[in-house]
Amino acid sequence: MKKVIEAIQLLKEEMDEPVCSYIYDLDHLKEHVESVTRTLPENCHMYYAMKANSEERILRTIYPFVKGFEVASIGEVKKARAINSNVPVIFGGPGKTDNELKSAILENVQLFHVESINELKRLTMIAEQHNKKVSILLRVNLRGPFPSATLHMAGRPTQFGIDEAQIEEAIQLALSYESIQLEGFHFHSISNNLDNKRHIELIRIYFQKARHWSEKYEFTLVYINVGGGIGVNFSDLDQQFNWEHFTGELKQLIDQENMSNVALIFECGRFLTSSCGYYAVEVIDIKENHGKTFVVVCGGTQHFRLPVSWQHNHPFGLIPFEKWHYPFELTAVVNQEVTIVGQLCTPKDVFAKDVSIDQLRIGDVIVFLYAGAYGWSISHHDFLSHPHPQHTFLETESILNA
Repeated sequence: MKKVIEAIQLLKEEMDEPVCSYIYDLDHLKEHVESVTRTLPENCHMYYAMKANSEERILRTIYPFVKGFEVASIGEVKKARAINSNVPVIFGGPGKTDNELKSAILENVQLFHVESINELKRLTMIAEQHNKKVSILLRVNLRGPFPSATLHMAGRPTQFGIDEAQIEEAIQLALSYESIQLEGFHFHSISNNLDNKRHIELIRIYFQKARHWSEKYEFTLVYINVGGGIGVNFSDLDQQFNWEHFTGELKQLIDQENMSNVALIFECGRFLTSSCGYYAVEVIDIKENHGKTFVVVCGGTQHFRLPVSWQHNHPFGLIPFEKWHYPFELTAVVNQEVTIVGQLCTPKDVFAKDVSIDQLRIGDVIVFLYAGAYGWSISHHDFLSHPHPQHTFLETESILNA
C-alpha cells in the first residue's frame, strides 16, 4: 500500500485536475497469482478468466503463471493471442455467433464450452464446413441445490449451460458427430463463494456427475472444468477465501474420487486480480441534503460500477492532503456518516452509503480497495462523456501510465 500512496501523492503533485486514477500493483499481482497456481494439485490447471480485467499489462503479468486464458468473445480471443500467439484459450459464453464460432475454430481455440444443444449443432456444422475437428466441454446447468453465494449460474433458471435434464441428449448427440470430440464437462454453478469447505463439496458433486455420464456413455473423461466462483469478501478484507486449506482438501478429494488422471480446469478471475487494483478519486465537494451528508468525488460508477452493481458499500481508505488554494474556508466532515457518490446525473451513482468517517476534507483522496476485477472492465465508460481515469501500473523501480 505504501507505493500506492506514493503514486497517488505523485499524481496529486503533477496533475492540474483532481485525481482520478486506477492504480495496479503488478508486483503484488505476480506474487499472488504465483502463490495461487503453485499450490494447486498436479493435475489442476489455472486459466485466467479475462472478463474480470483484460488490460494488456494485467494479462502480460499473469501470463507466465497460468496455463492459458478463458474468454467469452472473439475480441477476448484476439487479446489473448496478442499476448502469445500459441497461448491455450478456452471459449465460453451463452451467446456465441456463427462468425465467432468460425473465427475461434480458425484460431485453433483449445476447448469450446458448449452452452446449448442448438449451439452444439451450429458448431458441428461450421466445423464440418472447414474440415476441422473441435474439442468441446458440455456446460451443465445442474439442478442443485448449491452452497450460498452472491451469484448463481445454475440450480435455478438462468441463461447458462444445458439443463441437467437435457444433458444426456446432448452427450449422445455430441458423440454422434465426427467433427466433435467430447472431452468432458464444464460446471460453473455459483460465483463469489467465500466458503472453502462448501466449495470442496461442490466440486465433489461435479466429479460424481461427470464420472457417471462418462461411464454410462463410454467416453474418456479428459477434462472437468470446475469453473471459477471463488469469491472476494468486500465486507471484511481480513476474512478471505482460504485457498491454502482449499487446495489441501482438494488433493484429498482428488484421491478419494479417483480423479488424478483427469485434467481439472480452474477459470478464476476476480480471485486473481481483485486485490491488485485501486481506484483513487479526489473529493471535489461535500454537501448536505435532507439531513444526509454527501461526499462527491471526481469520478463515478461509469469508471467503477462494481459497488452499485452488487449493491454493497465498497471498502476504501483515505489519503489527506493539506493543499487548499481557494480564498474561502475548507469544507470538512468530522466523526459522522457520509454517502460517497460520483459525478453522474443519477442517484444510482453511489460507492458507499452511510459510512462512518473520522475526518474528510475537500481535496483529500479516497482510495477504493480491491478494485482490480470487474471495475473498469464492466463499467459504462462514456456515460455523460466524462474523461476516462488515468491507468497507472506499479512495478518494481517503474511506474507505467496508460
